[in-house]
Amino acid sequence: MKAYIILFLIFTITPVISQENSVGIFDNNLVAGNSEKAGYSTYDSEDQTYTLNGVGSNVEQDKINYLYNLIKGDFIITANIQFKDEGTVPSSKVGLMIRESQDEGAAYAKAVLHADGSTFFQWRESVTSMDREDQISSPKTNYGIFQLERKGEEIIMRAAHWGEPLQVIGSKDSPLPAGEVLVGLFIDSPNGEVVETATAWNVRIDKPVANDYDPGEEGWLGCRLETINVENGMRKQIYEKEDRFEAPNWMPGGDELLFNMDGSLYTINVEGGDPEKFDTGFADNLNNDHGISFNGEMIAISHHPPGEGSKVYVLPIEGGTPRLVTDEDPSYWHGWAPNNEEVVYVATRENNPTYDIYKKSIHGGEEVALTNTGEGEHVDGCEYSPDGEYIYYNGSASGTMQIWRMRPDGSNKEQLTFDARNDWFPHISPDGKWIAYISFPSEIPVNDHPSYKRVTLNLMPTAGGAPKVIAYLYGGQGSINVPSWSPDSKHLAFVSNSGK
Repeated sequence: MKAYIILFLIFTITPVISQENSVGIFDNNLVAGNSEKAGYSTYDSEDQTYTLNGVGSNVEQDKINYLYNLIKGDFIITANIQFKDEGTVPSSKVGLMIRESQDEGAAYAKAVLHADGSTFFQWRESVTSMDREDQISSPKTNYGIFQLERKGEEIIMRAAHWGEPLQVIGSKDSPLPAGEVLVGLFIDSPNGEVVETATAWNVRIDKPVANDYDPGEEGWLGCRLETINVENGMRKQIYEKEDRFEAPNWMPGGDELLFNMDGSLYTINVEGGDPEKFDTGFADNLNNDHGISFNGEMIAISHHPPGEGSKVYVLPIEGGTPRLVTDEDPSYWHGWAPNNEEVVYVATRENNPTYDIYKKSIHGGEEVALTNTGEGEHVDGCEYSPDGEYIYYNGSASGTMQIWRMRPDGSNKEQLTFDARNDWFPHISPDGKWIAYISFPSEIPVNDHPSYKRVTLNLMPTAGGAPKVIAYLYGGQGSINVPSWSPDSKHLAFVSNSGK
């Protein structure tokens, strides 16, 4: 059953009404103006969407319906936004707003979508200044994804169409105070007789860290476990913790996810709830490299025995005592062969200190090196296609980290992406049609994949074609290190990060 939180805010006498009742992730709802009509907001907890209804004279006169949180420091707010039925009045506005206070005339910056499809980056520095527009996009661009970032003394607006990278629309030295500000969603109609309605989804507020942030000294940021519909980009958050967890797999049957946390594995229902610890026997120092065999009968893990580096083990899908596969360390599992008898992993060895891809039978025997990287190169994320024809991986042989594939014997290496960004961890959908991967900014060192970065989740056809962006997130290491497709090839699971 869908659960709704509904706030009916009637404001016929007082010019400003503020409610502290929460609506989704937002703690406050401000409705301002003198209208006989109601402004209200609803939240659907099943698909995690917001519906905003608003009337007023204009946002410049502070007559708005505004959902917000109070936030200090740097932050990034991102949302998909659209008017219902394309809006009624062309100049009606919906979007993201950062505001100095509730006070009439307060300074603000906002990312605006008009009902006619036009996009604006606007700000007001004080009650005496006019509403200003900077780097206005072409009329009727019909962007559907919006982002505002406060970065030090700068406010940046970005926007995109579904499937495209975010584009900078404009930036401005912040007209807002350095301390706590209001951050959230707003809607208004310039016609006091017309109630406009808009929806927002994939609403996320991220608190980034400084580039020199050291989790070992300052602690890990919080994590969100999310799923995404790859056809329409609809995300759903199912678990959150103010600490570290990583790398979800989809369990056979499609009803649970498996992820690592605190050195162990946990399962959780895809609709949410409390995680349950998974039995891995003596293996209690796991990293984020784990996954399920094609036949759904076994799990591979990467465990650090006392005083040793990571080694690969396998155990039954029901849990139990792990069985060692790789004698040498470090070895980091990444993929099963479709025959369910072999695994592929990345490792360094005494005769080659760079990371290479190896395969080995889970029943013993010699490991086989499939790559021979040169000095300064790196390979990672190796994974078989469901038909066994290829092993996909990321490698830096071209000078940047890109997605590659090769035959199972290591021959016919072929580069598949040619980005200015650095691409990691290709995952092939169970139906064999799609490659999902994560993309890091170009300024990240080519062989590095750190946490707490502005990354994108991308999708491209295995048969060839242009990739598209399906999610913008703050994450990186631990987001999708392992195979994370749902069994029906319709969803992916991943982890995003955010501070408080």
